[in-house]
Amino acid sequence: MKSAILTLMANGLKDEVIAKRMSLSVRACRGHIAGLLEMLNARSRFQAGVIAARTGLLEPKNDKD
Repeated sequence: MKSAILTLMANGLKDEVIAKRMSLSVRACRGHIAGLLEMLNARSRFQAGVIAARTGLLEPKNDKD
C-alpha cells in the first residue's frame, strides 16, 4: 500500500483522489501520507517523492493509464 500511495502522490494526485483509488477515507489516507513523510524523513510531499524515487520505492509507471 505504501508504494501505491507514493506512486499516486508522485503523479500529483490530491489526497481525495488517492483515497478514492485506494478505497480509503480521506482521513485514513492523510494518516498514511503523514506516516510516509515521517518514514522518509521528508518535510513535504515533493521531497518525499524525490526520496522515494531515488531509493527505488516508487512502483513502475503503467503505460496503459
